[in-house]
Amino acid sequence: MTDMAADTVTSVPSDEDTRYEAVSSRDARFDGVFFFAVATTGIYCRPSCPAVTPKRRNVRFFPTAAAAQGHGFRACRRCRPDAVPGSAEWNVRADVVARAMRMIGDGVVDREGVPGLAVRLGYSARQVQRQLTAELGAGPVALARAQRAHTARLLLQTTGLPVTEIAFAAGFASVRQFNDTMRAVYARTPTELRTESGTGTGPRTALAAGIPLRLAHRGPYAAGEVFDLLAAEAVPGIEEVVGVPGARTYRRTLRLPYGIGIVSVDERSRGRWLEARIHLTDLRDLSTAVQRLRRLLDLDADPYAVAERLGADPVLAAEVAERPGVRSPGAAEPEEFAVRAVVGPEEAARLVERYGTPLETPCGTLNRVFPEPGTLTGHPVAGPLAAALADGTVRLDPGADRDASAAALAAVPGVSPQAAAVIRARALGDPDVAPEGLPDRPEWRPWRSYAARYLRVSQAPPPDPRRCPAPATPGTHARRTARKAG
Repeated sequence: MTDMAADTVTSVPSDEDTRYEAVSSRDARFDGVFFFAVATTGIYCRPSCPAVTPKRRNVRFFPTAAAAQGHGFRACRRCRPDAVPGSAEWNVRADVVARAMRMIGDGVVDREGVPGLAVRLGYSARQVQRQLTAELGAGPVALARAQRAHTARLLLQTTGLPVTEIAFAAGFASVRQFNDTMRAVYARTPTELRTESGTGTGPRTALAAGIPLRLAHRGPYAAGEVFDLLAAEAVPGIEEVVGVPGARTYRRTLRLPYGIGIVSVDERSRGRWLEARIHLTDLRDLSTAVQRLRRLLDLDADPYAVAERLGADPVLAAEVAERPGVRSPGAAEPEEFAVRAVVGPEEAARLVERYGTPLETPCGTLNRVFPEPGTLTGHPVAGPLAAALADGTVRLDPGADRDASAAALAAVPGVSPQAAAVIRARALGDPDVAPEGLPDRPEWRPWRSYAARYLRVSQAPPPDPRRCPAPATPGTHARRTARKAG
């Protein structure tokens, strides 16, 4: 991580007294950046927890929820520290720890174990364990365990699935492991978590209605600008934006490790979160689907650090003040986005129609999943990039080395420098890509991708309500896929 990046991310305060001040003031900017635990109660919290501030001598600080859990602390019932936004640091940084954190969030440890994570990082399992433990206070298994516990709590409190099915859907190897983990993390049994009221994202629903989610974000969130971009880029068949500006819903299909998903998210921010709903053919894909949606919407960004850096520059000061919380959206399907960046929107729509995987039953206007790269290798424009993606020459997964991927992209015939820059900013989630075709100022680093968004938002015409049709009548895809999952 460069010194510039370290100075401009809302980083962990360097001393414990400063962290305690953040806790005393209930500063939500640090939610997910660090956690604090209270020795006398055995509970750990997010910095903005509304409970009475504990005495300084009783407080312990941890870099991750997994580290707090590893020291025997259980999650606070009031502030739900497991549901905070992720640290923006992992998106800014390009080192091994940051790449590992992005891959753990994507479910790599659950699917491939620590050896699989190590292979993807190019290190030994022992080296990965040592680096993560040294910096985060927990190894990859503990970090993945914390994520599984959060997923399980979400399913317990929002669906009517049997407890046994939830255990395996969340990624646990056995029901016993599931029960032990839930008691250790939450000090309650799965049944007690299910029956308690007022702590979930809402009342339990039938699985056919999808899994309701609150997608937390840090600070102000300029949802209108994000949804304008999603509406302008939407490819028919795999994406749609319905409703009117200010009250739109974005929906899309996803190809996930175990099956197909349909995600939807509402434009209107509910304070510190966006309302979403996810339909899955296999519930083991829940964590991966959530992380992909978070990357698409850039929900783990640090708007305070971005505003501090860009708002100090006279070129952007007025825009930053007028539009707080502008995000740099990523990509829900990085390989799909890369192909779309190369072929353009019209050809992307044709690829979906000709090569896309049909949904068993359309859901609204959604009727396809974008084709896999291997099916496009013979395409005259997309072919070279599709082949490089299919054989692994170009990697765009969450743990990819951004510099290596950029170099590989530059060597692919047909990938222009402009397309490569867009792919790096969106598919690889790099927050510091020089704005192609726009002014570039060193003062904007490490947030040049955000500077580009501010510049383009300021030049964009207002959204046309006619581009956003009324919500379609839901199809039966969600109900049928729910029956398969259940």
